[in-house]
Amino acid sequence: MKRLALAACSLTLTALSVFAADTVIVRPKEIDDVLVNPGIGFMTFQRFNGDTLNQGLKWTEGFPIVYQEYKGSLKNPNFPDTSIAYFRIYWKFIEPEQGKYRWDLIDNALRTASDRKQTLMLRIAPYGTTADNDVPGWYRALVGPETGKTAISKWRTDPEDPLYVRHFTRMIRALGKRYDGNPNLESVDLSIVGAWGEGAGSAELSDATRRALVDSYTESFDRTPLVMLLTDEKTNKYGLSQKPVGWRVDCLGDMGGFANPQWSHMQDYYPQGIINFGMQDAWKKAPVTLEVCWVMQHWMNKGWDVDYIIDQSLKWHISSFNAKSSPVPEAWWPQVNRWLKKMGYRFVLRKFTYPSEVSALGKLTFTTWWENKGVAPCYKRFPMALRLKGDRRSEVFITAADIRQWLPGDAIYDDAVFLPAGMPAGEYNLQLAIVDPQTSEPKVKLAIAGVEPDGWYTMGKLTVK
Repeated sequence: MKRLALAACSLTLTALSVFAADTVIVRPKEIDDVLVNPGIGFMTFQRFNGDTLNQGLKWTEGFPIVYQEYKGSLKNPNFPDTSIAYFRIYWKFIEPEQGKYRWDLIDNALRTASDRKQTLMLRIAPYGTTADNDVPGWYRALVGPETGKTAISKWRTDPEDPLYVRHFTRMIRALGKRYDGNPNLESVDLSIVGAWGEGAGSAELSDATRRALVDSYTESFDRTPLVMLLTDEKTNKYGLSQKPVGWRVDCLGDMGGFANPQWSHMQDYYPQGIINFGMQDAWKKAPVTLEVCWVMQHWMNKGWDVDYIIDQSLKWHISSFNAKSSPVPEAWWPQVNRWLKKMGYRFVLRKFTYPSEVSALGKLTFTTWWENKGVAPCYKRFPMALRLKGDRRSEVFITAADIRQWLPGDAIYDDAVFLPAGMPAGEYNLQLAIVDPQTSEPKVKLAIAGVEPDGWYTMGKLTVK
């Protein structure tokens, strides 16, 4: 039986070879380069591509950005090239007067990010922990001074006060009305309570308050991805029940750096929380974005195992990483480059087939086999496109492929496009790219050789008869 099966297989392959004599089969060569692509990789924090990094073990956050003079280079010395900038700002700066919003702070950040070839992640934190990052002054006047009796040590004001829900959610809804779907806005953190907007004490909220705070985001952002802090079962599961949301943590890498050296975020909170809070499959629909605990140099100073930290983050399907615009330790560049090659998505086109000739007004059929060698999908719908480029005419064809469905592993997409009237006869280069939906220009770099200077990948020649 085994011999018969092998013979049948051989005959089938021979028949297919004869049948497909006019079919061009392309098997692109995979490359091992680090690729800078939308929505994945390292990000700058309160800074942009080309800016000077933070020095030592310190960083800044929550205050309006102090813009640096652009010197003409998008490179970040001692830091990976990036496609994302992250802006975290306190409520008091966005709404310094009741009902009057400083949208210019966000507009400037979005504009600068775009100019520096980045998109912007955003968190508006309700407050910090010091006198200069309290709730807005007008809100403090409404509710009075801190009493020291709030339920949670990292609460600056009582979220169960109806005034908090009324005013904070009004600001978030105004934010969504203005910015949801902005192509330069990468994602928004679903920040509701706690110092730095990290959600401390969210498990103690009443159901009504929790729903009101979470709903202000989920009802206001339909097109821009939302990301929740990994906080507690009630809040995370409620958010997921409203729509797909991703998750983030702000202490990646902690291996025992707090008061109790026997306890760490990496071993005693994150693995358990991801499962207990229902977030283990959230990555399939929305991004996982993680932030360094302290800075990477602190990890090295503590002697923590960077390979273990990286591997855990990949297991959790990380798409992007906030290193707080602090340098990568020089000795760790091999590990960081390994990380960057797995973080988020990484598309390898394994096989592409098409007919060698197509008649004018004819149908150009094609097949594709892809492998996503990253740990997550792409969460934005960048179309896959074909281009016929000839001496007399070029034409771009947008396909219906939805790359958001390409989870790690194999994906197949077979389709056809129709040549337009008036397509001159002759020889064309048949090219492929994943493109920007607004400009139809190449947007996503592929892990294959053969990219042209304009970002398209040539599959071969095609004759229009």
